[in-house]
Amino acid sequence: MPPLFDGDNYSESKVKMTSFIQSLDYDLWYIIVFGHEMPKENVSNSRIRYNEKEKEILRLNAKAKHLLFCALNSNVFDCISSCIMAKEIWDKLEYFYGENNDEATSLCLMAKDESESESDEEDSSKEGNEVSYDDFV
Repeated sequence: MPPLFDGDNYSESKVKMTSFIQSLDYDLWYIIVFGHEMPKENVSNSRIRYNEKEKEILRLNAKAKHLLFCALNSNVFDCISSCIMAKEIWDKLEYFYGENNDEATSLCLMAKDESESESDEEDSSKEGNEVSYDDFV
């Protein structure tokens, strides 16, 4: 189980996560730190085809993303959940939670609050538009 990062003490969590990932598979660590260009989709007969090297890159990226996602609490996860590449996740975590990045962290939390607020407004507007079966008939 990876160490959990809850948004506090990023420098300690970064060291723990680095050690954890490197101990599992150094290729995962390489994908996270240096990234790799995603393979181009080769569509043939309505199926995407990748060669073995491309499949390995996709597999490592998916595994690295999974490790990182599992290591984050829901508030931190919300800030990076749209990332496609493991390196992008790692870089955003550094941007939002690294040293002297209080402003970036605040922006991430504000964006999350706005998103939740919009979702609540959508839910309440849907409630007013609901029609029961008896009203309809």
